[in-house]
Amino acid sequence: MRYPVFLAVALSFCASALGQPRSANAIRRLDGSSISVADADALAKKTLAAAHVTGAQIAVLNNGQLVWSAAYGLRHKDTDLPMDAQTTTWAASITKSVFATYVMLLVERGEFDLDQPIASQLPKSLDEYEPYRETASEIAKDPAWPTVTPRMLLSHSSGLANFAFIEPDKKMHLRFKPGTDFLYSGEGINLVQFVIEQKKQKPIDELMQEAIFTPLGMTRTGIIYRKEFEADVADRFDSNEKFHAQTRRFPARAAGSMTTSADDLARFASALLDNRIIKASTRDAMLSPVLRIHSVHQFPFGPNEGEGKEATEVGLAYGVGWGLLTKTPYGPAFFKEGHGDGAQNFMICFERQKSCMIVLTNSDNGELAFRALFQTILGDTVTPWEWEGYTSSYIEESRKHP
Repeated sequence: MRYPVFLAVALSFCASALGQPRSANAIRRLDGSSISVADADALAKKTLAAAHVTGAQIAVLNNGQLVWSAAYGLRHKDTDLPMDAQTTTWAASITKSVFATYVMLLVERGEFDLDQPIASQLPKSLDEYEPYRETASEIAKDPAWPTVTPRMLLSHSSGLANFAFIEPDKKMHLRFKPGTDFLYSGEGINLVQFVIEQKKQKPIDELMQEAIFTPLGMTRTGIIYRKEFEADVADRFDSNEKFHAQTRRFPARAAGSMTTSADDLARFASALLDNRIIKASTRDAMLSPVLRIHSVHQFPFGPNEGEGKEATEVGLAYGVGWGLLTKTPYGPAFFKEGHGDGAQNFMICFERQKSCMIVLTNSDNGELAFRALFQTILGDTVTPWEWEGYTSSYIEESRKHP
């Protein structure tokens, strides 16, 4: 690890971009205490190095304004190139929540209905469309399929598996009565994307670029990779810090193709909290629980894990595209994680304080650092770490069951 390549806090660039004072020298934690930027930096360096995280970006917001942004480690090896505040990284599943926010913008405009079943929003049966000709052949015959709505898909309560390719027959199936349980599904998110693209007759990358990324000045963000990212983009590395892949995400997938930076996600979070993307009432609707969650893990190792204490204590739930903590000493929070080969990411925002923290990494080891970073810097003692899979025991076990 070469953490002396730490790039100094990017306050001068980020402060002007987000409109907050340039002189911030401390971060306010959720309990009202504070940590100096110098101490936060020292903690980040130590934690990331100990976890063998190849490269990382961190951003923290207080009262909806960015107060600290930093980058660590490497975006590329041989020749070594440092991660910096402008480096484009793979957001993985954080894409889902940004996409859900775009969907809510359409809802606000009266251009999309969360509760009209998918089957009735399409003029043809799903299996008559080329992308779904094979995978939807069974679900189109399921008597429960006509009840599946975008709200169910965006809250992971439709009954669809994560992706059709993990099913034994490689086809989409409803594993339970739609709307009654939680089962994380990227397939469902992509299905909402497909319906919107059919309605708009335009690809989702162009739609979101026009509606969100360009207006907010998110110049390092795209649902697909763009050539202007080429000079500063993060490669991805495995748990042994060996090269895994370049970050060139095609085609556009609402479930996980977005590349971005922590600073750009800070712009997004600031605008969301400040009602500059959607109205406060629309945001409240998006962040209202659709389904309560009681499981031990988000991704269980087996079907009989039972109920989790963490989930109950924090009022774990899912809204429209965002995970929710409804019972914490710091008020309600919304969060999203991003898991991908060589990309482990997490962001959380607490609505009452308008405080957020975003960590993006280009390393399979990123999750090993999350708990220490979020607890010490933001004072986040309420994220359900075991449910998220951010404990060393869960990570070790998950590597045995890829």
